[in-house]
Amino acid sequence: MTTVDYDIFEITDLRLQRGITLPRAQLAYKTYGRLAQDKSNVILYPTSYGAQHVDTEWLIGPGRVLDPDDWFIVIPNMFGNGLSTSPSTIDAPFGKDRYPTFTHWDNVHAQRRLLEEVFGVTRLAMIYGWSMGAQQALHWGAIFPDQVERICAVCGSARTSIHNQVFLQGVRATLTGDPSWRGDHFADHPVRGLRAMGRVYAGWAMSQAFYRERLYERVGYGSLEDFLVRSWEANFLRRDAHDLLASLDTWMTSDISDNAIFDGNLERALNAITARSVIMPSRTDLYFTPEDSALETAMMPNAAFRPLESIWGHRAGNPSLNPEDEAVLRTAVADLLNSSPSAD
Repeated sequence: MTTVDYDIFEITDLRLQRGITLPRAQLAYKTYGRLAQDKSNVILYPTSYGAQHVDTEWLIGPGRVLDPDDWFIVIPNMFGNGLSTSPSTIDAPFGKDRYPTFTHWDNVHAQRRLLEEVFGVTRLAMIYGWSMGAQQALHWGAIFPDQVERICAVCGSARTSIHNQVFLQGVRATLTGDPSWRGDHFADHPVRGLRAMGRVYAGWAMSQAFYRERLYERVGYGSLEDFLVRSWEANFLRRDAHDLLASLDTWMTSDISDNAIFDGNLERALNAITARSVIMPSRTDLYFTPEDSALETAMMPNAAFRPLESIWGHRAGNPSLNPEDEAVLRTAVADLLNSSPSAD
């Protein structure tokens, strides 16, 4: 028997950014720590691609990156991740063959309602996010600048780059190349496509130097094949393929300026982020590149560019097997939390 360790926030008649209204939407979330009486200690920690809260909560704990002894940490599960409203859970008339596009605009507006309606929280001490979680953090900063004091965005972007979209198109083509793909849904669990997806993903998520130095052997894998099968294939085989496709769409369309507030002007959107921010790309990330992050950081008035000097590629930002990179993240977060919310 599986024990549910999260709560559900229900939203009726949720109008999504692309115009579809969901009569009933669900936002799954989990909290850690205790909310201060003045509600000043809230950290929002959104999820990343293919992940649910349990996959990233490892960095929450005494002495970890986010300490629940001091902070009230909320992980909202992103729409499309299988716990919040997703193709695999959505009510009729929608389904796995007909589901709406979820954008980060939808995610952050639902999260804002959760915080205000359930906890009475209208201002965040910090948003911490990795990958698609970092995308959500930057959306928060641009759309709700008066409600965010600090942002730590790790291995993410304000707008999905063209090169990143090429990577995502390749992942999508690999997954939908499975024999069970019917043009708008999978007839069966696409084992072949998910295994292939895992191998393609592994080549992008870790750096060339990671493989050259065989770091997978240092963290418990007996061979490259062992690493690909038990880490990457297994990671995607546990998920519903339709949810993975929906989340790819969310990632593909991520752009903090794609709304009526900024009308596609990325510089104006980045300039609107007044929160004290730390932008932390990995020096060897192959799709959220440090060069792209540096360009975006330069357009933010209160942001520091602080790259992770690591050969773990994109996974330097989620270093569950790499204590050296975790220590760098922990120091950066401590520095940010000990700083004043805005520049002098």
